[in-house]
Amino acid sequence: MTDVALNASSGLSPHPFRAKILGEVHARPFHPVTTPLRVLHFAFLTEEHQAASAHDALLEFCHSRGVETPREGANHFRVLFGGAALRWERHAEFTTYTWEFPAADYGPFEPPSTTLATAMFGIAQPGPHLVSIDLHLMDSAGAPALEDYFEPSSLVAASVDRGGAIVAMDFKADPGGFVRILMRNLSLPAPRAGALLQRVLEIETYRMLALLGLPEAQRLTPKINGIEARLRDVTTQMTGAPSLESDHRLLAMLTGLLAELEAESAQWSFRFGATTAYEKLVQERLRVIDEKAHDMWPSMAAFLSRRMQPAIRTIQMLDARQTELARRLVRAANLLRTRVDVEIEQQNRNLLQSMNERTRMQLRLQQTVEGLSVAAISYYVVSLLGYAFEGLSDANILRIEPTLATALSVPVVFVGVALIVRGVRRRFERDDH
Repeated sequence: MTDVALNASSGLSPHPFRAKILGEVHARPFHPVTTPLRVLHFAFLTEEHQAASAHDALLEFCHSRGVETPREGANHFRVLFGGAALRWERHAEFTTYTWEFPAADYGPFEPPSTTLATAMFGIAQPGPHLVSIDLHLMDSAGAPALEDYFEPSSLVAASVDRGGAIVAMDFKADPGGFVRILMRNLSLPAPRAGALLQRVLEIETYRMLALLGLPEAQRLTPKINGIEARLRDVTTQMTGAPSLESDHRLLAMLTGLLAELEAESAQWSFRFGATTAYEKLVQERLRVIDEKAHDMWPSMAAFLSRRMQPAIRTIQMLDARQTELARRLVRAANLLRTRVDVEIEQQNRNLLQSMNERTRMQLRLQQTVEGLSVAAISYYVVSLLGYAFEGLSDANILRIEPTLATALSVPVVFVGVALIVRGVRRRFERDDH
């Protein structure tokens, strides 16, 4: 019963993602395979628009040959072309094509992979090509000399799946550009053989994807070294005699370095994170196939630990370096910014002190001017009174001498003018407050 029918009959309202979650564990099922079998596996890096184009190209390829076409939005699809089969899968950042050809009683890797690969040329390449694998699944009859088909210096061979099969490879490309994998099925039934085949293909595919971070790490190492060297120069200059101008210049340099590092980090952060994820997938697949050394040859896990792990550690070390470098840049910028703030506060305090001193000087000058103003106004008032007293004396109205009257008016006028000026000043001060 489908999810829609179940909810219709029970009257339950399903979560919008329920059907998708239920089907996720069945998204890429293992397909039983018949031994002997020849498999060509291709992987291409694809962005979102390229993945959509890959789906359309596959649909057109199947339609032109009159076979079943993939449904809209499908992430995996398997179709038969006569005796051959094609399994197509779309992943987060890559797309795979796996061709299965029935193998006759030929020797290992016959006919050549370049002959069988012509089937792939009918499909438009969706993105940059990364993985090509030629896997030959043979039965238990006969035991070919592995040295005749693989480079002895990098040959690995292991008994896998509890001794049910032997897997051998050398992780090197043959003249046709394919990495060869030889599998001898000793006792595995078709479903388990299909599961093992897919896991072995995934080991090589994820290994290549994991190592995509190595060229990026090698490209970025000189840039990280340069930023670290410039950071050392800046911190050395910070220990010198501080000045606001030099601190502003150093802060601008630190901000530029941090911006440069962040710009690079935006490009490599996904790649380094993907490297860690793919490396974990490789280790997980190696544990699942349960390999044991065969005929004194190293196992895949032992070989990859010796040859692949140094590259993974290089990537992880550079990722850790750039993270620590970003922290150091932030700490240095914060320290310098604090020093700049302290210097600005010191300048502001000095400015305020200078303003206070000028205010005190202005007040003293004002008081001096105020005193002079009282004297000057009093002088003019007394002079006017002197003229008035002389006029009154000539008119016989004033009974005392004008000079004496003028002299007697001086203190009265001076006190009166002083009180008036003081009252005006206080009124202004009160209005300002």
